[in-house]
Amino acid sequence: MSTHLVIIPTYNEKNNIGRMIDAVLSLSDSFELLVVDDGSPDGTAALVREKQLIHPTRVHLIERTGKLGLGTAYITGFRWALARSYGVIYEMDADFSHHPEDLTRLRHTIESGADMAIGSRYVPGGQLENWPANRIALSRGASLYVRLITRMPVKDPTAGFVAYRRSVLETINLDAIKFIGYAFQIEMKFAAYTLGFNLKEIPITFTERVEGTSKMSKGIVYEAIRGVLVMRWVSLFKSYRT
Repeated sequence: MSTHLVIIPTYNEKNNIGRMIDAVLSLSDSFELLVVDDGSPDGTAALVREKQLIHPTRVHLIERTGKLGLGTAYITGFRWALARSYGVIYEMDADFSHHPEDLTRLRHTIESGADMAIGSRYVPGGQLENWPANRIALSRGASLYVRLITRMPVKDPTAGFVAYRRSVLETINLDAIKFIGYAFQIEMKFAAYTLGFNLKEIPITFTERVEGTSKMSKGIVYEAIRGVLVMRWVSLFKSYRT
C-alpha cells in the first residue's frame, strides 16, 4: 500500500474523472486515489469501476446516495484513510482546476516539514487562469475577509488543493467540522491552525474547469460569509482537538 492517498469528491464528472485518474497514477507509484461519488447520474462511478479493474490496488471508490456536500465527502474520505495506513492525505478537484503534477510539490512540502501544504493562488507565483475580473475580485475579497476574521496567516483560506500529514487528521475532531460547502475548506485550515500545526502555502496555477459544470451556488457563498463569523465565535469556547 502507498502512503499517499488522493481524495477526489465527484458529482457528474464523467468527462474528467477517467483522465484525472490516469494523470494522477502516471505521476508516481507513491499515489493511490479514492473517489467519493455522490450518486452521479451521468455514470461517473461506472468509469471509476472500470479503472479499478485496471488498477485494483491503487484506485478506490466510495459510492454515496445523493448530493451530501463537499465537506461530508472529504470527511468520509478522511475516515477511510485513517482506518488504513496512509501517511499523507490529499484533497483535489476532479475537473483539472488543480494540475495533477502539483501533487508532487505538495508531497515535497510535507516531506520538508509542513503539517499541512496548501496549493495557493494568492502567494507570489500563484495564478488564476480563465477567471473573469469580477470573480477574481470576489475571491480575493473573500480571502481577505476570512483572514481578518480568523487571524489565520493563510493567503488562500478557501483553497481546495491541500495535503495533510496523517497526524493532523488524527488530531482534529472531525465531528466538530460543521460546514459542508466550500466553507469546509476554511474550517479545516482554521482547525489545523488553532491546534498549532505548521501550515505552508505553495504557489499554484488554478485553471477554470473546461468540462462539466461548477458546483458553486449562492447558498455556498452565504454559508461561507455567515459561517466564518459563527466559526470564529464558537472557537472561543471549544477546541477542535479530539
